[in-house]
Amino acid sequence: MPVSRRQFVGMVGASALAPATSWAQEDPVLDALHSTLRGGRTDFEAKMAFLVQRGNPDVVPALLTAMRFTDRRRDDIVEVMETLTGEQLGTDWFDWMLWQEQNPQIVPHPSLIPFKREVLLQIDDNFDLFLRPEYLQRQRMKIRLEEITWGGVRKDGIPSLDNPTLISASDADYLKDDDLVFGVSINGDVRAYPLRIMGWHEMFNEVIGGVPVALAYCTLCGSGILFETQVPGRRKPFVFGSSGFLYRSNKLMFDRETHSLWNQYTGKPVVGPLVDSGIELKQRPVVITTWDNWKSSHPDTRVLSLSTGHRRNYGSGVVYREYFASPELMFPALVDQSEHRQKDYIFTIRQFGAARAWPLDAFDRTRVINDAIADRPLVLIGNSDRRTVRAYERAGHRFKASGGGLVDESGRKWTLSEEMLIGPDGTQLPRVAGHISYWFAWDNYLGDAASVYNG
Repeated sequence: MPVSRRQFVGMVGASALAPATSWAQEDPVLDALHSTLRGGRTDFEAKMAFLVQRGNPDVVPALLTAMRFTDRRRDDIVEVMETLTGEQLGTDWFDWMLWQEQNPQIVPHPSLIPFKREVLLQIDDNFDLFLRPEYLQRQRMKIRLEEITWGGVRKDGIPSLDNPTLISASDADYLKDDDLVFGVSINGDVRAYPLRIMGWHEMFNEVIGGVPVALAYCTLCGSGILFETQVPGRRKPFVFGSSGFLYRSNKLMFDRETHSLWNQYTGKPVVGPLVDSGIELKQRPVVITTWDNWKSSHPDTRVLSLSTGHRRNYGSGVVYREYFASPELMFPALVDQSEHRQKDYIFTIRQFGAARAWPLDAFDRTRVINDAIADRPLVLIGNSDRRTVRAYERAGHRFKASGGGLVDESGRKWTLSEEMLIGPDGTQLPRVAGHISYWFAWDNYLGDAASVYNG
């Protein structure tokens, strides 16, 4: 069950923190940080005065951690942070986290590692699997420790679906025609994973068409990415779960073999034993569309059963209803909104050594877009109402929609499949892996390294 901040504060008030002897008392900064959560008022005030007199904002990341998990001393902690930074941001943790992201030049005091570990392990001692001190050294991480935030659940609090039960389309009477599904087809093995179920689980580990894969679905950033999990040089496929942690409002998944933390958006390990492995998971094509559209195109599809082994309300539009309807983020992340709103949908491709995004509303104007990435010609076929986009290589052809189908520059009709475009002469053009996402996640993880279609 999720642990709320109120529950955590109650735990602290009940002296749930480890005894003071577990802290490195010889470090006066760490000792001062400890006083934010425990001890008497007089001692706390003296320790805060010490931090102010010391005058270095390197303690602000740790104070931000304390600020989030305490009620009774929040105002005093904020006063210290404002004095050390010269900022007047008040008691909103969200605003302070955005400030922290904007100021990467502030290197946290070394006490952040033991302090943040101590606080987070009170939520779930299983977090120790991810937060080993030797892997939290700044030079060994691919992300900033100070920006790793607790997402409100314990390890596996959002349980993955591992080889879940599938049923035939005719037996899936629980689904409505306009329910959205993730559609996957690999080597003729066709499956559908409804978003109304996957929103509660955010991960499946499967073998589809003989290929081990995992769908990593970050509900917060609107992206479901299908990764191959068999990596060259490793004996077994990776099996993934949800760690309970976030980075810039994106889930950090973990592999069950090494307990490394991975960036869901890039498919790369960012904390733990695999950080310097050079591994980047290969993407496979996945599409979002309506159940009616998918089952009409793929009548032999199999689809997730409601018998998942978990008790959840899998009703249409239930999971994350308020978040999906709101323009606001649930967790802090800086976003350039000069041209796109933070929760505008985009279709994204990271292939051929490049990255490019297409705003979903571009498909309001035309169903077919001829474009390119890294000088590789592509054609994208989309429907913004269904949140559906598929991309294919197009070689030297230019395509357009005609009569509900796709024709080339000579007027010849091509056939679309989930894995390729097929020409009238049997020419095959491969599908290119991509996925839907909210704009803010793309902007946060790729930013200036990527291009955006503005046609």
